[in-house]
Amino acid sequence: MESRSAPAASANATLIGVSAILMWATLALLTRLSGPIPPFQLTGICFTLAFLIGVGLWVRQGQAPWVRLRLPWQVWLVGVSGLFGYHFFYFLALQNAPTVEASLIAYLWPLLIVLFSALLPGETLRWFHGAGAIAGFAGAILLISDGAALSFRPEYGFGYGCAVACAVIWSGYSILSRRFGEIPIDAVGAFCGVAAVLSWLCHGLLESFVMPTGQQALAIVGLGLGPVGAAFFTWDYGVKRGNIKMLGVLSYGAPLLSTLLLVGAGMATASWWLALACGLIVGGAALAMGDILRGGGGRSPS
Repeated sequence: MESRSAPAASANATLIGVSAILMWATLALLTRLSGPIPPFQLTGICFTLAFLIGVGLWVRQGQAPWVRLRLPWQVWLVGVSGLFGYHFFYFLALQNAPTVEASLIAYLWPLLIVLFSALLPGETLRWFHGAGAIAGFAGAILLISDGAALSFRPEYGFGYGCAVACAVIWSGYSILSRRFGEIPIDAVGAFCGVAAVLSWLCHGLLESFVMPTGQQALAIVGLGLGPVGAAFFTWDYGVKRGNIKMLGVLSYGAPLLSTLLLVGAGMATASWWLALACGLIVGGAALAMGDILRGGGGRSPS
């Protein structure tokens, strides 16, 4: 009975994880609509909204918020460093290196998730998982660079290093979240609360407050409720109970869908690079689904 129900449970969890990827696809559009809001201020607002999502889940379950704060220190370390650490180093990378190169390095995290998944108990990395992830990364290179030549220069070494830290932190957070699979999903709300406090501290030390206008405020609320809010909860559920290798490969769909949204909103133009990137990312995802198509990739981690 368990062996029959497990694949369905894993497939559902994977789909829930995919919803995070779909929300992340709106990140670029909503960020542009939010206007010139300082990055740590924007992150502080979004993490505050994400924390409120967590509080809502705790109250719905009839639990006092402070009960969810009783977590092992290792869990706190993984959760806070993953959510806040990624954004902290991402901002440092963009400030100390060209945006295109820094973004590409940071977007190594889906590939690293696929590779690091081999270290998890019960997980097996096959050649088509790695090949699919590499194809997806190649598509991301085309999307982010728009077909232009890349130039990695030594004077931006610190920025590149911060971008590498982004990729390692988020992939490590995703993998270790699965190792702490017994921790409730709504504990993410507690991590977001601490990340909000740290973001506001960085804002106070490094930035000046900018009051958002009406449209900007709506975009910021959208960010906090979606790609920098609810997405953290659904991603946590997906990587803990779903097909983590598949989620890693499918994550390269986020920049593709993001670009398509920008094109649809008139903020970017279509090109043959976009079509080629689409083929690489979709083809890579199909390749990585080899075990699922053969009926062997849906087993639940439990």
